[in-house]
Amino acid sequence: MYAKKSLGQNFLLCAWVIDELLSAAEIKNTDIILEIGPGTGVLTRPLAHMAKKVIAVEKDERLAAKLADSLKKEGISNVEIVPADILDLLKSDFHSLNYKLSTKSYKLIGNIPYYLTSRLLRLIFEQTTLPEKIALTVQKEVSERIIATPPDMSILGISVQVFGKPSVIKTIPSSCFYPKPKVNSAILAISGISDDFFKKNKLNKENFFSLIKLGFSQKRKKLSNNLRGLISSAIIADLKIPINARAEELSLGQWVKILRAIKP
Repeated sequence: MYAKKSLGQNFLLCAWVIDELLSAAEIKNTDIILEIGPGTGVLTRPLAHMAKKVIAVEKDERLAAKLADSLKKEGISNVEIVPADILDLLKSDFHSLNYKLSTKSYKLIGNIPYYLTSRLLRLIFEQTTLPEKIALTVQKEVSERIIATPPDMSILGISVQVFGKPSVIKTIPSSCFYPKPKVNSAILAISGISDDFFKKNKLNKENFFSLIKLGFSQKRKKLSNNLRGLISSAIIADLKIPINARAEELSLGQWVKILRAIKP
């Protein structure tokens, strides 16, 4: 099966990567799984044997049809192949996907194209029903941004860390994929997923993320310059935040203090 470059396809070759993904997701026989990009089914098949049900979303219709046919011939009946773009489903039709999942708790797993990572995670965390756990293959550099701490925080890191605890399980050499990408990958796991951060701190999500985007709008500028007009340098200093601080140097707690000062 040839890979479509336009879809960012890189098929998994190494069995140990599949084992590590399954281990990271802590699959149980009662689990409902949402798999993104099943491709040829190298991850789908073990998932089917380990979990109660697998909903596998595949954008490539030729792969989706071939995999559905193969699974049927193999007698695997607890997998449903959905030929669709996962981003489209999450943006406009998550209710139908949620109906297929038929649960208030599911796990997300997949070998996803690099370009998908940030948008996929953002849309997943925007849904009412959040996954219990996430295990994905992502670009190594992106995984490092996601787990970063001050003074190296990023919008992506904050956007994930307010919902769960990310960790990098293993680095994956490019030789474990076909076609071979130019960069290394990593297995990213996100556990403890919830919206408790916002409930506990009594924060409006839209206001919080608007503030974060503004704070990172000009990365090389001081935070006080990026937030000029919203909060004064004097108030920032009163919050015990260094006046010369930049957005990437702030902790989640400091962002909460700033938002409360702006919108008490």
